[in-house]
Amino acid sequence: MNIRRVPFDHPDAVKLNDEVQAEYDVRYGDGGDATHLDPSDFAPPNGQYLIAYDENDVPVASGGWRSQDANDEGNLDGDAELKRMFVIEQVRGRGLARRILAALEEDARAAGRTRMVLETGTKQPEAVALYTSSGYEPCGKFGYYRFHEDSLCYAKALRVR
Repeated sequence: MNIRRVPFDHPDAVKLNDEVQAEYDVRYGDGGDATHLDPSDFAPPNGQYLIAYDENDVPVASGGWRSQDANDEGNLDGDAELKRMFVIEQVRGRGLARRILAALEEDARAAGRTRMVLETGTKQPEAVALYTSSGYEPCGKFGYYRFHEDSLCYAKALRVR
């Protein structure tokens, strides 16, 4: 697999984003994640968006982070928020999400972010397993879904290496 940095509005990113939104709709029945995301949120040095491509140059996985600082949605100064982590069904279980997560953490750390945060949900046990096995711990709720019962928020300190 080849992991590449792409803009959030790249056609392959849009395709995978549409797929993850459809999966959210199946799991939650709400039309997908309504969090507002702007392509500029993922532009370096304040963010990054990655896509993994298979040997045939087909996009199969994605994920990004965007800078967040203290705000009225519960973020803290120095936060890097994970968004749109997704692996297509046909290639799940091969460690792609873990590879993308590690690359995003490293990039956020290099950009001076001090904590990686994410919001997932109760109907995404695979995501919860990935994050908890990668050192993420429950944290105070933040973001668009902070008042929703199905929302789960996690954080991990990004220590300088």
